[in-house]
Amino acid sequence: MSAGIIGIARYTPDRTVTNADLEKVMDTSDEWIRTRTGIEERRLADDDMDTSDMAYYAAEKAIENAGLTAEDLDMILVATVTPDQPFPTVACMLQEKLGARKVAAMDLSAACAGFMYGLITAQQFIETGAYKNVLVVGVEKLSKITDWDDRNTAVLFGDGAGAAVVSSVSEGKGFLSFELGSDGSGGKHLYQDEKIVMNGREVFKFAVRQMGESSVNVIEKAGLKKEDVDFLIPHQANIRIMEAARERLELPVEKMSKTVHKYGNTSAASIPISLVEEIEAGTVKDGDVVVMVGFGGGLTWGAIAMRWGR
Repeated sequence: MSAGIIGIARYTPDRTVTNADLEKVMDTSDEWIRTRTGIEERRLADDDMDTSDMAYYAAEKAIENAGLTAEDLDMILVATVTPDQPFPTVACMLQEKLGARKVAAMDLSAACAGFMYGLITAQQFIETGAYKNVLVVGVEKLSKITDWDDRNTAVLFGDGAGAAVVSSVSEGKGFLSFELGSDGSGGKHLYQDEKIVMNGREVFKFAVRQMGESSVNVIEKAGLKKEDVDFLIPHQANIRIMEAARERLELPVEKMSKTVHKYGNTSAASIPISLVEEIEAGTVKDGDVVVMVGFGGGLTWGAIAMRWGR
């Protein structure tokens, strides 16, 4: 039995904060932000909207996109480092909001690699036959843990959600290979101490190396070659990191998803948000080989090679 994504959707808040807006409240400039990160604007949730709300909006649309109802779900996995509160989990809150059966529900914490961890966890339940439909959500309200006095990190982050329903798909479609990993010795370079703290130089070096290595590794594990890859969807953290991964795969510019300029770094939500945008634009089509790769605090990383379609 092969597992893959049969329905997917995203949600981003209405409020847009541009680089020009940030220029007014901190020592920075549009030119400084764009040249270093590729970010032009980001979406921020209002105070009365929390992580579980964004998760619900994306999840409801993903379930509909899959042609299912909440009653069809067997499990809910939510990847986030910004839950509404320590417990109950966002997944449990989402189960109640959706009106799903009293199914298994839990949160996963792997930072920006969280959606990759969620998809691969779901894959195991589907391919063993334990469950039929698993909802995986990557969602963050990073604005509530962003240090708005630190211009080096405050310009990077945004809020949003992406949700996918993982189920069995036809032979040859779905997840072909994966890689998950961690290096706890790098945890000191990216962590939360009430607010986000990051050693940008060290994280950059790690990300450039790991994004490229993991992308190549999943291609090889799937028995494919670089030229077989139709599209790359990297974690949208920094355009220079993303470009390094694209160059490692020897892909042309038009074969890499780029949404960082519109949404900034939305952590666990960035890959599903980008995937939805590419599907809607027609740049990811049925039968395409897609590589998704992310990295995050922990330090963690994850990559998946898949053939898109049901």
